[in-house]
Amino acid sequence: MTPVIFHTATTLNGFLADDADSLDWLFATPGADEAESDFSTFLETVGVLVMGSTTYNWVVEHEDLLSHPDRWTDIYGDRPTWVFTSRDLPRIEGADVRFVQGEVAPHWAGIRDAAGDRAVWIVGGGDLAGQFADADLLTEIRVSIAPATLPSGRPLLPRRIGPDRLRLEGMTRAGQFAELRYSVRPA
Repeated sequence: MTPVIFHTATTLNGFLADDADSLDWLFATPGADEAESDFSTFLETVGVLVMGSTTYNWVVEHEDLLSHPDRWTDIYGDRPTWVFTSRDLPRIEGADVRFVQGEVAPHWAGIRDAAGDRAVWIVGGGDLAGQFADADLLTEIRVSIAPATLPSGRPLLPRRIGPDRLRLEGMTRAGQFAELRYSVRPA
């Protein structure tokens, strides 16, 4: 089975971003560079990226990709990327980005085939990861917990996934972050 991994960072109280979709809380966290040090090892295992429209739009704006499309490759390489969206989004010149609509299941065969023998990385957001869990496609959650809280924002995983489906497989410390790895069993 193709691994489908939701790998993300969250605040201590479970938010991916604030109400304005900002990650300033994450970048202000001491030790963020140390927490990212193992990221390249993870990225080597990834064949396909999947993200929602809010995540894609944030990356495009944050990295100024319309003016500097080469930065996409610097970050993600030449991996094909599926963006689930219901709105028109800008295309990044030279990037293999595929805009799709609807539920994840009808797109799964194409995503799986493009990944080959590598993993699918759900870059964000939490609702999209939840849709993969609903379709029994999510196999792992890797979450780095930052020493920060927000009064509100975008929730980590706005779904009920009970303890009968989650198994703690490992935990590590990276600077001020605690990374937890859970396998996800089918419903």
